Amino acid sequence: MAVTLSVGGRVVAEYVVEPDLDARHGPRPYLHPVRTLAGTPVTDALPEDHVWHLGASLAVQDVSGTNLWGGRTYVRDAGYTWLDDHGRIAHVEWLHREPDRLVHRLHWLDRTGAVLLTEVREVGASESEVGWVLDFAYTLTGPADREIVLGSPATNGRPGGAGYGGFFWRAVADEPPAVRTAGAEGEECVNGSTEPWVLMAGAAGGRPYTLIFSGLGEDDHWFVRSGMYPGVCAAFAFERVRRVPPGGTLAGRHAVLVADGVIDPSH
Repeated sequence: MAVTLSVGGRVVAEYVVEPDLDARHGPRPYLHPVRTLAGTPVTDALPEDHVWHLGASLAVQDVSGTNLWGGRTYVRDAGYTWLDDHGRIAHVEWLHREPDRLVHRLHWLDRTGAVLLTEVREVGASESEVGWVLDFAYTLTGPADREIVLGSPATNGRPGGAGYGGFFWRAVADEPPAVRTAGAEGEECVNGSTEPWVLMAGAAGGRPYTLIFSGLGEDDHWFVRSGMYPGVCAAFAFERVRRVPPGGTLAGRHAVLVADGVIDPSH
């Protein structure tokens, strides 16, 4: 099932709420395709290089031992390994639906269907002077009887700044896109940063676009890739695990400016 997001009567994104996917792909609601106002696609889903990359979504590889990212799980001293540990993030009910704003309740489930976290998510779209803005907000609530630990390949021992997991955007680009912040440029310098925003400028089908990500949480880091594939993640556990105490919450709100052409946020 897919619903749409619109800006000024123009559909800019489809939201796949209940995807029919192999459990190993980390089934979860995701936005795809997301387009500029001129219609250029700026997300990719089910790409051959990482089939479990699903447009723009919330995904974490280690949720108290459950893989809610998809693909192989990084195991300390063993590397990436196929495990029977895949869960899913499932839509429960709509709380609000309008063309430019969607709110729903979700359950983060382990492989047996037990609830790990309950989420209330808001996804909105609004016009800006140079394009449109995707607003993506969530509140995760843990069970009353136990702590939930969010981890990543980095916290499980993988080197190389692979602390991904959180709000993740898999972009589409003809060539490796340019990535930068206010103070750094290039994947090696931008990955792991805590700057207020990250810019990705690329082209799809020969049409240039710019994405500007903001709203990094206090303990989050930017996970950024441009060479192997184009992607940006506001990562929960880039260096250390993130803990949700019994009955506690973890909330975030991210904005992505989606624009045609190449723009400079400093002007």
